[in-house]
Amino acid sequence: MRYLPLTETDRTAILDAIGASSVDALFTDVPSDLYLNGPIEGLPLHATEMAVEKHMRKLSKQNLAAADAAFFLGAGAYKHHVPATVDHLIQRGEFLTAYTPYQPEIAQGTLQMLFEFQTQVAKLYGCEIANASLYDGSTACWEAVAMAARVTRKKRHVLSGALHPHYAEVVRTMAKFTEDEIAGANVKLTARPDDDGLIARIDENTASVVVQYPDILGRIPDLQKIADAAHAVGAKLIVVNTEPVALGALEAPGNLGADIVVGEGQALGVGLQFGGPYLGLFAISDPKMVRQMPGRLCGETVDADGKRGFVLTLSTREQHIRREKATSNICTNSGLCALAFSIHMTLLGDKGLKGLAAENHRLACIAADRLAKVPGVTVLNDHFFNEFTLIFDADARQLVRDLAEQNILAGVSLGRLFPNDDCNGLIVAVTETTTVEDIETLASALEEKLS
Repeated sequence: MRYLPLTETDRTAILDAIGASSVDALFTDVPSDLYLNGPIEGLPLHATEMAVEKHMRKLSKQNLAAADAAFFLGAGAYKHHVPATVDHLIQRGEFLTAYTPYQPEIAQGTLQMLFEFQTQVAKLYGCEIANASLYDGSTACWEAVAMAARVTRKKRHVLSGALHPHYAEVVRTMAKFTEDEIAGANVKLTARPDDDGLIARIDENTASVVVQYPDILGRIPDLQKIADAAHAVGAKLIVVNTEPVALGALEAPGNLGADIVVGEGQALGVGLQFGGPYLGLFAISDPKMVRQMPGRLCGETVDADGKRGFVLTLSTREQHIRREKATSNICTNSGLCALAFSIHMTLLGDKGLKGLAAENHRLACIAADRLAKVPGVTVLNDHFFNEFTLIFDADARQLVRDLAEQNILAGVSLGRLFPNDDCNGLIVAVTETTTVEDIETLASALEEKLS
């Protein structure tokens, strides 16, 4: 590809066309104190390759790896065992080096993999159609909100207070550019979700209702009840799931009235990976909405000889022929992560996923029962899957830092997720990788710190 530098005349023409006074005007949303106005303090201007390698190795030793700690972090990213087979297969050259099928019918292997992936996601979510994945769970959530606005021709969206705050923030950020109204709420630290409070905020102008399942505190909302209230005013129910393993134990959202189901696929096949790349899942219950779906859709067909084949049935991305008429400007479907997800799902199968879910729940119950015996600790939830919330009076953020020094990653503090709310406590996640010894280690540490 040739490098075509812009001239000053080109830059001026572009700025005039978009109505910006300067290049700096494009960054007005970035706080001024975050601008880099000179060299980074303490960073040398140059160094030898060997010196840089030595320095980076030294820095890496400051990390506390998930495998080296009693690990209870969750809140949207989960530590599960990923079979070695997953990494072995995604390292194959035909998968690892493939990008995106711009001449799709030539890439039959890639299309077949995505077709199988779509089938798995649709079945997992209890929906009719799933797309060929999106960037991550939070952007998939926004895409669902935008899609609901197109379908209903309304602009008001009611967000549950127990929606992951990072997902809610992505929705609010994107809505600034579409003039959608985002009706949020504060999270309530109650044993069960405030379903009635959410329903009370739904009105005739509502395009969508967004609820997490299980929610950010690990509670399980009554989706059917919320769906009935949303449908009564012509709104779409969007269900967000950040822990796909939970759907091995819970009823699929599509079977409970969800119109659009989105989520994060990281928990299956992908691993933690310092926060990314992750994998956005997206599915719909009504096939009539398919042309409003973001991203791409792979389909099955037969060729001239009657042999089974795969095609790119729908591609609403702006990169393709839809251009400015595209339903989304999403530019990646995290294809390699989708493959990893699909391989892990295939290895598990229906029976394996249910067994994995049962083991997660069993260990979480053991952990909740043990931690509830710690003086000063209250388990908020009266029902949960593999994640629950502890409430106590101490500064949870400081407690998390202190326990990390003891190789215990105790959970995600409520103060980190909800910095503007006066609440102390931890969101604790337990998976099949957690041992009874890990649980006792956390409980003993909390007893010592909170005494």
